[in-house]
Amino acid sequence: MHQPAFWVLGLIAVTIIGLAKGGFIGFGILGTPLLALAIPPVQAAAIILPLLLVQDAVGIWSFRKTWDAYVLKVMLPGGIVGIAIGYTFAASLPDSWVLGALGILSIVFGAYRLWIERGGRAAPAVEWPAWAGFLCGTASGLSSQIAHAGQPPFQLWAMPRRMPRDVYVGTSSIFFGAMNWIKVPAYAALGAFTPSNLIASAALLPVAILSTLLGVRLVRRIRTEGFYRIAYALLLLVGVVLLRNAVAG
Repeated sequence: MHQPAFWVLGLIAVTIIGLAKGGFIGFGILGTPLLALAIPPVQAAAIILPLLLVQDAVGIWSFRKTWDAYVLKVMLPGGIVGIAIGYTFAASLPDSWVLGALGILSIVFGAYRLWIERGGRAAPAVEWPAWAGFLCGTASGLSSQIAHAGQPPFQLWAMPRRMPRDVYVGTSSIFFGAMNWIKVPAYAALGAFTPSNLIASAALLPVAILSTLLGVRLVRRIRTEGFYRIAYALLLLVGVVLLRNAVAG
């Protein structure tokens, strides 16, 4: 971890995740794969998790007055189930299967939503049933436990509801803040929080906080319609990255 490549990639990864936690939803999924170019993926995830906890706190505080209780009531129980599944079957469930499925879903859904909103069209809100939200929450918890990749399933159910921008970001912040705290015991049981990993996390912490605050400031300058188009485009990009990682790994 003392190699320059680790610190360069670490700073880039943490900045990207911070912008995502500040409101550019989905973008942060690129962080762990970037850091994994310099160190083993499991170690990269262990270093990033403490930073996520702090960044989640910044995001939750910034959007503390704007969140949707119904979305959390539907998706959080599923997320807990997904984390439990991911922990239980961590050794036998191939990461590539999960990432590949998420990649395909993200590409199809992101492309579809961009198509129906092409030319500035405003798509009507779609409220899918609660059971679908529970399943998406489960998929989000599972993929979050495996690779900090829980955003796409959350977006599949939450984004079509067309919540106001700040409500969507606030709801996402609370959901993933809860998910990340629930993951802590599982990571601790796996021995992920070694002294060297925690030192690396602490060194990257100032950038994590500043980049999250920057994300909050930038996203508040974007109108709701433009925010969702950016989110769908990022989801499409994330799908491509996930599918590539699944094929490569």
